[in-house]
Amino acid sequence: MLIRQTADIKPSEITSKDAYLNRRAFIRSAGLASGALLADSTLGAILPSSTALQLEGVRASAYNTDEPQNSYRDVTTYNNYYEFGTAKDDPAYNARDFKPRPWTIEVSGHAEKTGRYDLEDFIKPHQLEERIYRLRCVEAWSMVIPWVGIPLADIIKQLQPRSSARYVEFETLRDPERMPGQRSRVLRWPYVEGLTIAEATNPLPILAVGLYGEVLPNQNGAPIRLVVPWKYGFKSIKGIVSLRFSERRPRTAWETAAPREYGFYANVNPQVDHPRWSQARERRIGSGGTGLQSLIGARKQETLMFNGYGEHVAHLYDGLDLRRNF
Repeated sequence: MLIRQTADIKPSEITSKDAYLNRRAFIRSAGLASGALLADSTLGAILPSSTALQLEGVRASAYNTDEPQNSYRDVTTYNNYYEFGTAKDDPAYNARDFKPRPWTIEVSGHAEKTGRYDLEDFIKPHQLEERIYRLRCVEAWSMVIPWVGIPLADIIKQLQPRSSARYVEFETLRDPERMPGQRSRVLRWPYVEGLTIAEATNPLPILAVGLYGEVLPNQNGAPIRLVVPWKYGFKSIKGIVSLRFSERRPRTAWETAAPREYGFYANVNPQVDHPRWSQARERRIGSGGTGLQSLIGARKQETLMFNGYGEHVAHLYDGLDLRRNF
């Protein structure tokens, strides 16, 4: 993958998490030598019920960026997760007691394999992969995060959508008692997102269940979330409880809340400004120090079309005006 490197980020700003580095060394020496690490026959043991536990049987992905990764602290304390509050540090605080087990996902619509699935059964047939992706938020900041998940295309193939399925709609949990941000009217709950079937079956999107080789923290969308690396971060729906195959394009959460600012496609296009800020440059969180300085002093860099993943996804939008269809 051709991704521009950010050479001026100091090594001290890259993750220093010993467990993760040890695991990376293990994958290089054992996993890559044999081609890949093989998963267990069941994922019940691979998906523990609490955070800070290692995920086993994870193979490296061919789609990784070689850009320096953000620190574990950056990734787990600077979050957009409005179900737990609108401030960037709200999710880490308000989600600390959230219990992501038991968890079920309902599949409906134009597919052969519909029904309600326990999370482990939903992902059991699939191989966990580490995907080191660059993720950009619409507010012009970005991070590089080592996700662990399952290619969405593999999940969709398992569910056998019919030819009438043109879109995949995702919905997050609605539970104002456990998700205090849902008591506000900042969005129409539950959160809804969607992809075209072509986008969803592209090799890049994943349903993430972990990061840094560990179980996904609550504030990052536990137990399962969407990651679409060439789109703005508001496409990355968290706490998914529903997946529906539809003939009609879903009305997504931010498209409903602010249609002039957040379109359905949400492709990173530096040539199209957000109504309230430029998209031409971005700030890499963590490149300016720690705490508040992590944002204020973050270095700016040019924003890449499709977030740098154009070679894999540009063909999906042939003939589509990406200024009007933003």
